[in-house]
Amino acid sequence: MKRLFYLVDQMDSVEAISEDLHQEGITDWRFHILSRDEAGLFTRKLHSASLFDRTDLARYTERGAIVGGLFALAFIATAQWTQAFTMPAAAWIALFLFMVAAGAFLAGFGGIGAENYRVRRFHDAIENGQHLVMVDVRKKDEERMKELMTQRHPEARLQRETSAFNNPFVEEDGKPHLF
Repeated sequence: MKRLFYLVDQMDSVEAISEDLHQEGITDWRFHILSRDEAGLFTRKLHSASLFDRTDLARYTERGAIVGGLFALAFIATAQWTQAFTMPAAAWIALFLFMVAAGAFLAGFGGIGAENYRVRRFHDAIENGQHLVMVDVRKKDEERMKELMTQRHPEARLQRETSAFNNPFVEEDGKPHLF
């Protein structure tokens, strides 16, 4: 899956894009609109971007789960090696799962307050009244979707293409960053 990012100036254009995408079989689950004018999106019944599209909650949670798992493995391996604790295997598994969940939970607090790494570069444009339309397309449909947008909506400017899936260790520059 690829995610295409388009910036649009007018809400009327966003509404027309939404109608055309629906006619092409793109459901609301596969396109999202990020706008400062949430009331306008609601009034026109347009699919607003979700919490996961706006914030880095998912990516931070993934990172936290990985870090929690690494800490759990280090702790359990050390405890087993030194034989500091004797517990049944089910208790070790429960401890591991608890530490993974705790890491994900705690990291989620950071992610809920951070702007999504993919839309961060569009922050100023959105604050200045533009609307960001994000469309998820299959690799085989990518060129057809780009052509449709170019022909029917020349006012929508393609800004970026990325994977539709999160990578917990990649920043907006496309390079891996651990933290």
